[in-house]
Amino acid sequence: MNISEIKQETYAMIDDLKSACNLAGAGNSPGEYKIITQSFLYKFLNDKFIYDLGKNVPEFQGKSNKEIESLLKSKSDEEYEIMLLSLDAGTAVLGKEQLISTIFSRKGEEDFHNIFDKALEEISKKNMEIFSVHTGGKAQIKLFSPISREIADDEKKDSLCSAIIQKLATSSFENVFEQKYDFFADIFEYLIKDYNKDSGRYAEYYTPHVIAGIIAKIMAPEGATNVTVYDPSAGTGTLVLAMAHQIGEEHCTIYTQDITQKSNEFMRLNLILNNLVHSLPNVIQDDTLLYPRHLNKKKTDIEHFDFIVSNPPFNVDFSETRDELAGSKYNKRFWAGVPNVPNKDKSKMAIYLMFLQHIIDSMKEDGKAAIVVPTGFLTAGSGIQKKIRDRIIRERMLKGVISMPSNIFATTGTNVSIIFLDKSNKDGDVVLMDASNLGTKEKIDGKYQKTVLSDSEIRRIIDIFIKKEPVDDFSVVVKYEDIEKKKLSFSAGQYFEVKIDYVELTPQEFTDKMNNYMVELQELFDEGAKLQKEIIEQLKKVNYEQNNNV
Repeated sequence: MNISEIKQETYAMIDDLKSACNLAGAGNSPGEYKIITQSFLYKFLNDKFIYDLGKNVPEFQGKSNKEIESLLKSKSDEEYEIMLLSLDAGTAVLGKEQLISTIFSRKGEEDFHNIFDKALEEISKKNMEIFSVHTGGKAQIKLFSPISREIADDEKKDSLCSAIIQKLATSSFENVFEQKYDFFADIFEYLIKDYNKDSGRYAEYYTPHVIAGIIAKIMAPEGATNVTVYDPSAGTGTLVLAMAHQIGEEHCTIYTQDITQKSNEFMRLNLILNNLVHSLPNVIQDDTLLYPRHLNKKKTDIEHFDFIVSNPPFNVDFSETRDELAGSKYNKRFWAGVPNVPNKDKSKMAIYLMFLQHIIDSMKEDGKAAIVVPTGFLTAGSGIQKKIRDRIIRERMLKGVISMPSNIFATTGTNVSIIFLDKSNKDGDVVLMDASNLGTKEKIDGKYQKTVLSDSEIRRIIDIFIKKEPVDDFSVVVKYEDIEKKKLSFSAGQYFEVKIDYVELTPQEFTDKMNNYMVELQELFDEGAKLQKEIIEQLKKVNYEQNNNV
């Protein structure tokens, strides 16, 4: 089976799970995402457990998942426990009673939903230490919660759980575990596409993979070793996952924080799918601005990171906490100021400026960062925006800026740019790029317009940026002093040369061209005089008619 076929088969299983939800009346309900993502994760962990046993236990090597499951059930409890010692810490452990084939064999029993839910709860308990993520208050968010709780109608709980176990038991992930990031990125996107909506205070506007890929390749073109990667508004983790893939999953540790529980659950799923289980303890649910949870070892300051990537929310109502954030406790971190509360629309508060300041303060001395911002930030003539740009230039940490095409994000029409910071770029050149004319327009779901970049356009952006190559009307390489002379503008267009084409003419050609211009100009003057006369006549007529009516 090739990758495309494996992918289509996995998509079909996800669609079947959604159909089961719809039949149980849970379609489009607030709990639907829990049912779908937890069912998918159960299947993934079940098959991964069996797959890893097949690799590590000599008795199981060369056997299919089905054959291994059959052998597992014949083991005594003691033999089973000894066998589990062969597994890596990143593999979730399931007991015999929690295997999907075991639960499937009990389908039809009374109160089957309780059997299903209990299996999930037992898996959560067995893997609590490694697979839980945490709130800022240290509460553990378990791997699974009972699925049947998401169904209001008691009579439909058994039928839903039966339908789900039927789908899970008749599918196989046996062939997916050799796949890499590109495969799982598509699967993850397909899995959550109906649930990653912009709800909640700091909700994520989904970051397209193309943006994440461009950022990762520019940030770490040669990879890295033993580094930390942080996103303070991580959402589902698209940016940090792309960075981990570019650097190498085994060479980096991920740190994230996000205020919403749903985003953190998606983030955990994403890390598990991409073999980054070792980073799960660093996934924290809390308000990054009020309660940054990643602190240094002495707990005296925020932690500092090698790489920071972020697509923070642009405008969110944070009026309830605005005054506290503007207080002396936060002055050091929010050095450029805190946006005021607007008189009319509080949802227009530019919260991205808070994240931008937090990110700059979270960079190591030689740290690097990439942040998605509204393009208007590049040229704002005053206020917090200009103060931030002033510090970036004064402290010599700008690596470059890319202005992206409009509608590169399907969910927002705001033009966006990516700012690349590099604290080691003290005396280096700065690349300013205007990629706004690239891409082709497409309709998403029949209503959103999205700009799609081709592979060659993506490659062009990355190559020109890394090589620091000036290209007419596309990219320019400048010094910090040039930016200071342009009133701290980060917009590439303000640095492009204005060119006048030179054409050599004979004296006669020059005279003829000037005469033509004179004729054309006289014709325009005559036309203008004619229009002026007509307008005056029409105005007189209007006055005459109005006077007669009176």
